[in-house]
Amino acid sequence: MRRLVILCLSLILASVVLFALLRILPGDPANALLGVGADADQIAAARQQVGSDLPLWQQFVGFFTSLARFDLGTSFVSQAPVSEEILARLSVTVPLTLLAFALAIIVAVPLGIIAAVKSHKWYGGLISVFSQLGIAIPVFWVGILLVTAFAINLRLFPSGGFPRQGWGNPADALRDLTLPVLTVAIVMASSLVRYVRSATQDVLGSDYLRTARALGSSFIEALLRHGVRNGSVPIISILGIELASTFLGAVVVERVFTLPGLGSMLLLGISQRDYPNVQGVLFVSTLLVLFIGFFADLAQRLIDPRLRDRSRGAAS
Repeated sequence: MRRLVILCLSLILASVVLFALLRILPGDPANALLGVGADADQIAAARQQVGSDLPLWQQFVGFFTSLARFDLGTSFVSQAPVSEEILARLSVTVPLTLLAFALAIIVAVPLGIIAAVKSHKWYGGLISVFSQLGIAIPVFWVGILLVTAFAINLRLFPSGGFPRQGWGNPADALRDLTLPVLTVAIVMASSLVRYVRSATQDVLGSDYLRTARALGSSFIEALLRHGVRNGSVPIISILGIELASTFLGAVVVERVFTLPGLGSMLLLGISQRDYPNVQGVLFVSTLLVLFIGFFADLAQRLIDPRLRDRSRGAAS
């Protein structure tokens, strides 16, 4: 319950900061409705329509009143409900993020364990070298390399875009997401390998693992029964951070592959000074990131009872 209260307070604070930062930016959102050469009356009417003529405190009250009703407003430009547009865009961004996240875990966890257990072997060191290289390469460059190799040269996958019917044709949708998913997964897996390797090395040097070996357990048995659970506690925290970073970093990947996700919606809203669109995307993104951190924290406490005992002691 304490964590849930902190989550709610964090969301309120983030909303206040979001509202303030958008109003500090130069320019008037009424310009999104006007063409070149608009006269004073047209400008005044547009400002009244979008509400930028109101004092900031009234805009602030209206913003939070709408959020309390789960109403993200209406786009200044398209006049469409922002929530509907965000839901449509999430059908691209969320699968992209989750598929890349799952692929990165499948690749990074075994490679990280091998790099730690076989650190004295040449292939253990090679895994560490490639993970460092993957971290150093920018995500957009990874995407460009994959497009060059698999879309332009081999012509196995499209270089970008997404089907108009969306997930109505799952095969086409998955084919269009293949290269973006690989791009994100490569960068994420490179980072995760380092953390898994470090956590595994800590487990290998622990007293409880040596005790299990002394009591007759084999190395693999001791590692699976005792090491995996203890080593997973810090990894879960890192996974939460990586998942949030991947979701927020989708704006870059979506631009490289021209995907109609939240990133494209955010950049278009910023260029058009479409406050409701920008506020809606950032608010939903913040909400998802906070929930990811919240559930990662709960998962840590479920796995490690020491964290629960520590919380009870602090509360008492």
